[in-house]
Amino acid sequence: MASVAARFKATSGRVHLFNLSPATGSQSTQKRLGRGRSSGLGKTSGRGHKGQKARAGNGKPKAGFEGGQTPIVKLFPKRGFVNQNAKVYAPVNLDRIQHWIDQGRLTSSPEKPITARELLLSGCIHNVHDGIKLLGNGAEHLKTPIHIVSARASQSAIRAVEKKGGSVFCKYYNDLALRDCVKGRTDRTEAAPTRKTDILWYTSWRNRGYLSPTALSKMPIVEDRWRELSKQLLTFKTQEYEKAK
Repeated sequence: MASVAARFKATSGRVHLFNLSPATGSQSTQKRLGRGRSSGLGKTSGRGHKGQKARAGNGKPKAGFEGGQTPIVKLFPKRGFVNQNAKVYAPVNLDRIQHWIDQGRLTSSPEKPITARELLLSGCIHNVHDGIKLLGNGAEHLKTPIHIVSARASQSAIRAVEKKGGSVFCKYYNDLALRDCVKGRTDRTEAAPTRKTDILWYTSWRNRGYLSPTALSKMPIVEDRWRELSKQLLTFKTQEYEKAK
């Protein structure tokens, strides 16, 4: 096969059926087994003498097989559980942000706040995980008013940033919205929070949620969709239900 492919090697120019050929190195000759000892793969065909790996149709045992004895994965008991709704946030502290600002690697303004994209591209964080969480460690080193939009923020970080004249707003991101934020895409509609815990968090001004009425009145850039979402998600506070008689 290799010799045939070599005879009909493609040449530069117009492509025809007669000058098409496989890519270089994509094909190799078949390994011929059991064709005499002089071939190097005769008699036992490269399998050696007897044993589990020499039998026909046996193949390779599955991963974790220990010859029939109890595997180690069955010797240890199960403990706890895996929370399917857990989220891992990428922490970033105020002193690290201030250090990046001093080096000129980060800038912020009310119209262009710091997001996960700026933090990742500047090297302040190495992975966004499920979102950014702003922490208040190193608040005594913060001396620049910063404006940041993160997924979560601690109360100490919020107080320290607003004391210096900055602003913190927490915005909900699902996997696709966070990917679009990092890549700078704005052509897709961002997801809204659907879980009860997320709705309560992002509609609370104490957490500086972007869907709280106070945040919508203070944020410099607000989408009309956010105002409608805020009304819809906060209707449960004013709804009245008939009491069972």
